[in-house]
Amino acid sequence: MENIDSKIRLLAFEWLHNQCQIYGNTIPRNVFEKGFIYESQRVPLIGPQGIFKPQILDLPLTITTSPKSPYADRLIADNYLLYKYRGTDPQHRDNKGLRELMKREIPLIYLFGVSVGKYTPTWPVYIVGDDQANLTFKVAVGEIVPDMSKMTPDIEATRRYLTVQTQYRLHQQRFREEVIAAYQERCAICRLHHPELLDATHIIPDSEPMGDPIINNGLALCNLHHAAFDRLIFGIRPDYMIEVRKDILEEEDGPMLQHGLQKFDQQKLILPRMHKNFPDPERLEIRYNKFKNFAENY
Repeated sequence: MENIDSKIRLLAFEWLHNQCQIYGNTIPRNVFEKGFIYESQRVPLIGPQGIFKPQILDLPLTITTSPKSPYADRLIADNYLLYKYRGTDPQHRDNKGLRELMKREIPLIYLFGVSVGKYTPTWPVYIVGDDQANLTFKVAVGEIVPDMSKMTPDIEATRRYLTVQTQYRLHQQRFREEVIAAYQERCAICRLHHPELLDATHIIPDSEPMGDPIINNGLALCNLHHAAFDRLIFGIRPDYMIEVRKDILEEEDGPMLQHGLQKFDQQKLILPRMHKNFPDPERLEIRYNKFKNFAENY
């Protein structure tokens, strides 16, 4: 059975890689529910509970943090996740399963819920600690670095960096899903309704003060308008009006320039349905002033 266990886990990792090529870093729940086929048997990767074992295996294959999980799963320093037990009984079969994975150093998959029905997978992850007093497992997650001493002599600093990177990636995926959902999966400039071509664009970049990953600091933009916004080809005033740079308006080029950028000058931004999700005027003003200063000196 151990040989089958190893085969299933390796197939699951390969399957996840392929799904990420199709969907990107955020995958719909129904894809995990459907899973893949091994010798005529379906192998799903998610179930109603956070610790999930498909029927074909004796030990859990995935652990999941749902977007509205009642458990206080959280990433901590040194690239670890504190993952809460199933219930309060340390001897529950799911908890015993994770404990056995730890004992045998068998990897599994972590699914992080970024929004209702959508998850970002991280693999492989390992159970490396068991705190029965606090009903918590310690899970090693994030990038796998074979020999961190080759990267830097400060191994602890490297681990802290990887933890931050893991947190950033997971929470940016949640930001993307929330922003695009707020705009009903349409570009706020041109109304393009293809989610696979949309980005969640920060009004204030996340590297700056007020660059929080919240809906009010986000715009759902197609790839073209995201790039144009980042490069200050157009700005958005606090009253939600779009302003295209003067030199762009005066430029003569093909139909893409005319219909993709110039025609939106002095048009109103398409706003979310709910007022609470509208772009923050204060952040828009800060970004608009940056656009104006650049345009005047271009």
